[in-house]
Amino acid sequence: MQALRTAASGMAAQQLNVEVISNNIANMNTVGFKKQRAEFQDLLYQTLQQAGAQSSDQGTIVPTGVQIGAGVKAGSVYRINTQGSTTATGNKFDLAINGRGFFQVLTPTGDLAYTRAGNFAINDQGQLVTQDGYQVQPAVSIPQDASDVTISASGQVQVTQPGSPTPTVVGTLELATFMNEAGLSAQGSNLLKETAASGAPTTGTPGAAGFGQLMQGYTEASNVDPVTEITALIVAQRAYEMNSKVISTADNMLGVANQVKS
Repeated sequence: MQALRTAASGMAAQQLNVEVISNNIANMNTVGFKKQRAEFQDLLYQTLQQAGAQSSDQGTIVPTGVQIGAGVKAGSVYRINTQGSTTATGNKFDLAINGRGFFQVLTPTGDLAYTRAGNFAINDQGQLVTQDGYQVQPAVSIPQDASDVTISASGQVQVTQPGSPTPTVVGTLELATFMNEAGLSAQGSNLLKETAASGAPTTGTPGAAGFGQLMQGYTEASNVDPVTEITALIVAQRAYEMNSKVISTADNMLGVANQVKS
């Protein structure tokens, strides 16, 4: 009975749906996290009678035909890159992006990765780094004797040093944008990497056309809405239960057929 396999595919799809939702809920407090959504597609159909086929010698045709679906499959799990709310931290090295763009990070393998998580710090050499110690690109070094650090909305990093009446510019941060941000590959640790689907990055100064502005002393919260996620979780649970019920019903029907005596 095809209903058994069809319902089983539905249960597998809803299990994936719950796994995606659970990851969203788990990362509610992850800085710069972007929620994901599972999308599904119907499987191939078994055609018992083709629509449009002739049903008589007089040329009459079948208006609708007969097709039986084989179930559902996962089409994609896409990332929703809406803006998260900003949270004031009071840390002068924390940065939030208000608008489009990603910070560029140099990984230990020498590759560039991208992130919206701007909870930065400085290492023992005064370089601006992520929480894992990866350097932010372009590299910015803060002098040891700097008494204050100011990062403008356009990414210009200025430091105030003893004996100098005016701040000194020590670097300028840049942002990267992609044609298809949803095509970036998540690597964990708040990092994303370029793929053929995302396209090549376009870099530019924060605040320029197509790029967001920086906010010093803030971080971007995740864009996960708890109410939406819990509602989606309930819907997925009920869909799973209904597919399970279909399997039970199909099993009962097969049991009745097995009891028919010749």
